[in-house]
Amino acid sequence: MNCPYCLSDVNEEALVCRTCSRDLYLFKPMMTKVADLERRLEEIPNSEAYEKRIAELEAVLDEQEQGQLKPRSAWKELRDIVVYLLVPLILLLLAHALITIVYDTSMVYLRLISMAIPLPFGYFLFKGHQHKLFPWFIGVIFLAISSVIGMSWITSLVDGSSVWPRSTVEWREVLEYAASISFSFLTGMLLGGVAFANKRRHRRSALINPMLRAAATGLGEGKLSPGNLYILMKNIQEYGATVIALGTTALSIYTGLKGIIS
Repeated sequence: MNCPYCLSDVNEEALVCRTCSRDLYLFKPMMTKVADLERRLEEIPNSEAYEKRIAELEAVLDEQEQGQLKPRSAWKELRDIVVYLLVPLILLLLAHALITIVYDTSMVYLRLISMAIPLPFGYFLFKGHQHKLFPWFIGVIFLAISSVIGMSWITSLVDGSSVWPRSTVEWREVLEYAASISFSFLTGMLLGGVAFANKRRHRRSALINPMLRAAATGLGEGKLSPGNLYILMKNIQEYGATVIALGTTALSIYTGLKGIIS
């Protein structure tokens, strides 16, 4: 430590400065506390150290997740197609037969059920495992078109009507109905993807979030610290997907009920 009078070096155990011969008895406790605070400040990592450590943890977690996300076997892919495409197709056709032929009730119930059935299948498909979006988007279109054509075929068996639409108005209604089924499944896919991403982020939060809070506190309030920026980007990613899911839900309801209510 340094003498408060002449700033010369003083032994930590000395009570008198050997240079200026001043008494250090009253200043000794305060000087010890100042030296201890300076040592603690030097040990606190700066923002660059936090950023480097966060990047290292992200890299380690990414490697672990890539190791867990192994390519799925052809059998599992086939099983997913059967469970998440063929099963809802059968349920949609069964609902159509019960509502329009067996009970001969309002078509509004069929449209509502057609919007309710695909959503949970899309949700649980993307909640349990990471999938490529484009192949399943094609699968959703296949599901929607097959459902509408199958319903028309079932109706033709009863009243002898044509399976294919015969006018522009009928074609528009068919496309709107198929779009309603597609948007419902896509809504489930988006919500399932958000749930899967949240599950992955939950494992990261135990390690990274404490460092983010420390980095944000260390850089002061009101500043766009690395921690605050990281949290902001995660919130945009999470809530952005939710907003899109709400939009596809609205489109599903609109296209499904537009031809009946109007």
